[in-house]
Amino acid sequence: MAVKIEARALGYGYPGRAVGRGLDLELAAGEVLCVLGPNGGGKTTLFRTLLGLLVPQEGEVRLEGQALAALARGDVARRVGYVPQGHVAQFAFTVRDVVLMGRTAHIGLFAAPGAADRAAAERAIEALGIGELTERVVTELSGGERQLTMIARALAQGARALVLDEPTASLDFGNQVRVLREIRRLAAEGYAVVFSSHDPSQAFLAASRVLLLARGGALRQGTPAEVITADNLRQVYGVDVRVAPLDGTSVCLPVL
Repeated sequence: MAVKIEARALGYGYPGRAVGRGLDLELAAGEVLCVLGPNGGGKTTLFRTLLGLLVPQEGEVRLEGQALAALARGDVARRVGYVPQGHVAQFAFTVRDVVLMGRTAHIGLFAAPGAADRAAAERAIEALGIGELTERVVTELSGGERQLTMIARALAQGARALVLDEPTASLDFGNQVRVLREIRRLAAEGYAVVFSSHDPSQAFLAASRVLLLARGGALRQGTPAEVITADNLRQVYGVDVRVAPLDGTSVCLPVL
């Protein structure tokens, strides 16, 4: 499998403040990496560094074998689609228009979208199963519908790697399931997906690997069964948790 996103000895943070260091990771086509960790543990900072929005403090990031630092922003956008945390629609664009905005990386500065761009947007809409929403304005959508729209916009970029920052945050149970189902489907189609979550059970449902962050960097990395243990979760979150088997997978239950 071709490696889509790679980090080596990565240190990440902000000027004058380190958040994590010494991180190695690889994300290949068809894999799903779930990043878990507490508030302030560095999940969003890590994602912004993997995307080149923050400069690494140490080490390097590579996209499809090329050094991230050597790529123009348009090249990065054509390789990796990004859905940021808690997107709130500010303008009354239709779903079709929002998804079409994902083609920006392929369009010249003053050019209008062409037939190929519109076709790419329609394919992304169809892939996410939101065709009935195309004429709706995003300010009127539910949280789950809006998240699926933003994932469709990332797909329309043509990137085969996706970075999703807490894509199920603030969603009701049904919409969380829909988003996780789409993550699994995209991986089955050969996409490389990394997403963050506050619910360790979601890693068992949708991820092939887990990166567990503590303040200061990575605590553990491996399969969900290897990483998501009662001891590890207690160390990171400071609460007692029971990891219980259920129908061939596992769920995490707090001990109250």
